Amino acid sequence: MRPEILNPLFQPLTSLSGVGPRVAPRLSRLVGPAAEAGREAVVADLLFHLPSGIVDRRRRGHIAASPHGVIATLRVRVDRHKPGGGTGGRRTPHRVYVHDDSGELALVYFHAEGGWLERMLPVGETRWISGTVEWFNGAPQMVHPDHVVSEEDFAALPLVEPVYPLTEGIGLKLLHRILGDGLSRLPALPEWQDGELMRRQSFPPFAEALKALHAPEGPEDVDPAGPAWRRLAYDELLAGQLALALVRASLRKAAGRPRPGSGRLTKQLRAALPFALTGAQERAIADVAADLAGPVRMIRLVQGDVGSGKTMVALFAAATVIEAGGQAAFMAPTELLARQHARSLEALCAAAGIRMAVLTGRDRNRERERILAAVAAGEIDFLVGTHAIFQSEVEFADLGLAIVDEQHRFGVHQRLALSAKGAGTHLLVMTATPIPRTLMLSCFGDMDVSRLDEKPAGRKPILTRSVSLDRLDEVVERIRSAVRDEGAKVYWVCPLVEESEVSDLAAATERHAHLAELFGKDVALVHGRMKPAEKDEAMRRFQSGEARVLVSTTVIEVGVDVPDATIMVIEHAERFGLAQLHQLRGRVGRGDRPSTCLLLFKGPLGEVARARLEVMRETEDGFRIAEEDLKLRGGGELLGTRQSGMPGFRIARPEVHGDLIEIARDDAALVLARDPALASRAGRRCARCSTCSVATRPCGCCGRLRPDPVSTRHHTGSCSLGVGWTGIAAFGFTISGVTRPAEMISLAASSTDMSSMIISDCGTNSR
Repeated sequence: MRPEILNPLFQPLTSLSGVGPRVAPRLSRLVGPAAEAGREAVVADLLFHLPSGIVDRRRRGHIAASPHGVIATLRVRVDRHKPGGGTGGRRTPHRVYVHDDSGELALVYFHAEGGWLERMLPVGETRWISGTVEWFNGAPQMVHPDHVVSEEDFAALPLVEPVYPLTEGIGLKLLHRILGDGLSRLPALPEWQDGELMRRQSFPPFAEALKALHAPEGPEDVDPAGPAWRRLAYDELLAGQLALALVRASLRKAAGRPRPGSGRLTKQLRAALPFALTGAQERAIADVAADLAGPVRMIRLVQGDVGSGKTMVALFAAATVIEAGGQAAFMAPTELLARQHARSLEALCAAAGIRMAVLTGRDRNRERERILAAVAAGEIDFLVGTHAIFQSEVEFADLGLAIVDEQHRFGVHQRLALSAKGAGTHLLVMTATPIPRTLMLSCFGDMDVSRLDEKPAGRKPILTRSVSLDRLDEVVERIRSAVRDEGAKVYWVCPLVEESEVSDLAAATERHAHLAELFGKDVALVHGRMKPAEKDEAMRRFQSGEARVLVSTTVIEVGVDVPDATIMVIEHAERFGLAQLHQLRGRVGRGDRPSTCLLLFKGPLGEVARARLEVMRETEDGFRIAEEDLKLRGGGELLGTRQSGMPGFRIARPEVHGDLIEIARDDAALVLARDPALASRAGRRCARCSTCSVATRPCGCCGRLRPDPVSTRHHTGSCSLGVGWTGIAAFGFTISGVTRPAEMISLAASSTDMSSMIISDCGTNSR
């Protein structure tokens, strides 16, 4: 149960002063958790809507000494009003002339009501004004001052004013008023974090940290690297690590069923391979085989750079489970990729006698029913598909291994749903997007990891160049020469499917039509809006060589494998993220011929876009690119389903708080080692008896060290009530928007006893 002391923070926004039926939905969209669109925002969501910066009004002085364009706070005397006049476009503003000892200043108001201005700025009275000073024709003016207060109310003027992300209908002053009411609801909470950690990190208490961020006294108070922000970031990271650890523990708690392979199928696969496996692939295959043979459920991540051979590792893992009498399922993020995997594995599976089938959302009626019946009867050993294979109607006879390809495209919900299809199902997740160390700790910290850091022999480096779109005609002519004279195969990637009135970005359909005029039938088109059969036909033509140029959107970003393609053109490359550019570039350079990647950009480039293109030119190392991408763009949400854009963390920023992730992971492991059910109450402190000796021993109820009494009657060991780990979880999940870990854990295993305390009320939309 959620501790009652936290209830004020979980009240709806409409309980706050100034939040009526008109403001509430707008405010909820602004501050609510993006990952849980169906959940009503609460007061805690508002408090975790942190400032994006400040307006510094501490500069005081005289009118004549105020520089142009600088915010100043001035003490002035009102001289006279000059009302505006005129009609339509010739209307003049209302001016109020004020002065101090150094000179005169005009306050300029457009479309303001004269009577209201005269009451706010009465002639002969002294006022404090704050706003941006502008010098126009040698005279200073301030257009629409931000604040006008009397001398008596000067103390209420915010000299350091936080600014926030806003939305239509929610202005800064309204948000400040609502936040003030929200802060007044903060209860007095016992400290739940370790005292030594608080001292070492200079963390303020929870309530003080929130108040410092929403009522800062200087720029350092709203700095993400400052103590207040770091304190809240750590709370969020610790709660997230506790949730992830519970999910992993629940996965492992379901007894793993040993699946030792006989080597019969893997031996046949090796004999059928037209190439030798790399050393990294051999090590990963050995790791997986050892996991499958053991009594503990396998949860392994295989991460490697583009083209490092993860699919072969997955196939050998599947063969091992099939040798042991089980089934394997392979989930790919797109139908195009699922069917390509099936085509590439078909010959090898046939050679080894593995019965393989493909199941996607495209399959209907009799064919789908036939596949489902065969899977349920155990007549299919290896099922390859999309998200369709974790739907409830898909039942396996004995699912021994769930393989998730391009795991960053799936949230934890989907991965757990697939692994829950069998008793003690082993889980193998794969990614061709190398994961930065900080995100590795966050999302996969307790997983066993195999790293594929070698590429198949014979691969040539990819020459990467950035070219302005002003030289598009030159690029097209060079492509035409390469196709005509060298028989080159070319990918041409566009950011849009069709032209848009609101965007001047290149569209695949228009680029295809343009290139078709020059190349004729040598050009094919593929994008996400096409029917599956049309996409399959376009890919078949390109793979067979009937088409030499494939115009596409990013639908070919991952997994598409055409070894003799040697040129990648990415139009408007400045609009793509680093990881996406690296994935697209990875579609070429898969054979033994030199390859080229052309990044076409439209100038002028912004700072971030320029940095991306520079990194792409400098390196092909996906692990370095991943670290740079994290700095520039952020990682994906860890516990939900949103897997791109800025991090799913609401407060923590991995690029700033990377050191806290490791601390939070270690602390979460320690907490769960001492208290697997999270049943104890954090934030308790032992009462001390003045007659106790200096020796210490752990308190029986909270685990902290307490004086060891000579006689137990001198020390009762009583503890004051704390918010408990359930309370911490409620805070942390609300910060990050993860409100239903119970659902994830129940997907992972039927037994959730160990986590009942934390999950009983961390869903903020309940009770």
